[in-house]
Amino acid sequence: MTAPESNSNAESSDIKRPNECSNSNSSPNKRLKTEEELKTQSTATEASKANSSSHKGFIAIEADAAEDRGSRHTMEDAWVVLYDATLEFPGNLRCAHFAIYDGHGGRSAAEYAQKHLHVNVLSAGLPRELMDVRTAKKAILNGFLKTDEALLQESAAGSLKVSFLCYLYLFSLLNDFGSFDAENAYVPNARVYDVSAHHAPGKGKWKSPLLLSIFAVPLPLGGWQDGATAVCVWVLGQTVFVANIGDAKAVVARSSPTDGSQSGPERSNPLKAIVLTREHKAIYPQERARIQKAGGSVGSNGRLQGRLEVSRAFGDRQFKKVGVVATPDIHSFDLTERDQFIILGCDGLWGVFGPSDAVEFVHKLLKEGLPVTAVSRRLVREAVRERRCKDNCTAIVIVFRQQ
Repeated sequence: MTAPESNSNAESSDIKRPNECSNSNSSPNKRLKTEEELKTQSTATEASKANSSSHKGFIAIEADAAEDRGSRHTMEDAWVVLYDATLEFPGNLRCAHFAIYDGHGGRSAAEYAQKHLHVNVLSAGLPRELMDVRTAKKAILNGFLKTDEALLQESAAGSLKVSFLCYLYLFSLLNDFGSFDAENAYVPNARVYDVSAHHAPGKGKWKSPLLLSIFAVPLPLGGWQDGATAVCVWVLGQTVFVANIGDAKAVVARSSPTDGSQSGPERSNPLKAIVLTREHKAIYPQERARIQKAGGSVGSNGRLQGRLEVSRAFGDRQFKKVGVVATPDIHSFDLTERDQFIILGCDGLWGVFGPSDAVEFVHKLLKEGLPVTAVSRRLVREAVRERRCKDNCTAIVIVFRQQ
């Protein structure tokens, strides 16, 4: 999600290797991994492939994620690569999960969704024994709504508790400071709280400039208010479910049906890039109408209340009463031999790559025999280093292998 641009031109990038369960843990101080380190991924990939194909009769899965903060000061994206959810939720159906959460205004909402959405979807009744598309979609919907509701509660209560405790700690810590004439201490645009009535017995009034500057800032009763868009994939058996809110996208590369004139491994069918998600932006007529019905408005700049570009997201507590929702679009399809791979990406990736362009780029690298870790890494590097993506950029490449 686009955030205010900085003047720094960050060169760091985090590449995560696939394993049974991988989560992003971004740090702006981490450096790009060397090519030598990247080569060691092949063993991990094969182990993951063996794990994901342990269900006989199913198409095997290989996947990995890559990320780069671009020219931003911080990395606000989070992602999940989960090959198998059967450890905590056993069942006959293979259950793989992949997701990208694109934060805006901070990283808290993205991290919360990263930790809780999949568990909430499973708890809501995601099928683990027999495939039921309707039940699966209902579980995904309820998981999204439950995650957003819990996130909103935590963002308010949690932040208020932390802020209050911090203020109490600083209040007691500064109790021993000597008096200071703060009449010349100027804090612009500040609301000054009179704490003189609360000084300890025998002490003078608290007038240290540090104390004044701290208590001149109002207590943030609103809590943290950042949000996150999401694009998520669940592979249950041989059925793929895609859910999204906001402007993160999923694209599947699908070969054209053969007419039978070609056969064997030499046949080559062109790949089509099929977008599996629908963008949710305030400027779109359907979303605009829903926002206006909820009492919100869309400014001349196409943003909700003149500020927020997306109309669906986790969090964004200050916009929830004026039209922002976390209700996802959900799409499903059965895997066939025509489905080659899926690309998940935040808006940073799709801002410099078109769907067909990205599919062609990934397909070329896969044909060259590169492992999926290298492919996802190259895709993000191309977006940031060559195509000048300035936003946070995260991508997951999910490859389907016929057995």
